[in-house]
Amino acid sequence: MESAAHIARKVRLIMELRRAGIGDARVLGAIEKTPREMFVGAAFQDRAYDNVALPIGDAQTISQPYVVALMTEKLVLTGREKVLEIGTGSGYQATILARLARRVFTVERHRTLLREAERRFAALDLGNVVTRFGDGGKGWPEQAPFDRIIVTAAAPEVPSVLVEQLAPGGLMVLPVGAEYHDQRLVLVRRHDPAHDDAYEIEELAWVRFVPLVAGLPRASRDSAEPHEDLVHDRFAVE
Repeated sequence: MESAAHIARKVRLIMELRRAGIGDARVLGAIEKTPREMFVGAAFQDRAYDNVALPIGDAQTISQPYVVALMTEKLVLTGREKVLEIGTGSGYQATILARLARRVFTVERHRTLLREAERRFAALDLGNVVTRFGDGGKGWPEQAPFDRIIVTAAAPEVPSVLVEQLAPGGLMVLPVGAEYHDQRLVLVRRHDPAHDDAYEIEELAWVRFVPLVAGLPRASRDSAEPHEDLVHDRFAVE
């Protein structure tokens, strides 16, 4: 059960997100239902509902709630979508998506973070999240196409491999920028293959994300089973 302090801080956060322009009631409801304190370490419990990014280990962060809300809102989820997330991290963003989409496929390159996220998904009884340990830069081609894609690390440019895994008419939200201080959050709309241009881009905001890194960390490579990409089979894969 949530403490009175966490409830009060959550209410304050929801009000702050509304003032910042987040107007999708379903997105705000998903954030309100999700106990963010589950996704941060003991040292940051008092800051779980502050509108800031927080460290989660392996030089990664749990994103600022406003950025989570903005990226989720821009995906325009109706409950019928098949979503790919690149960068599971703490599992917080995937949990928000799982409350709004039909199925969420999420890829993480840090094995320890993925295992912790999986435990949270199980504790929250999220039956529509499928996880994969592997290189997120490759996407998840076996499950493509996806109606929506969200990337929680910054690429130097829009990755063509992910655009190719996006269904015609689909949407992708991701940060783009080679430098930490020069990243833009963008919305990508995939066109029909017959269209002259593969996609169009809309700039949304200036952001700061960790970089999208190819491959696996050395420790993860050394401990990996023979197949680098491993699918968590707790949930059925369609």
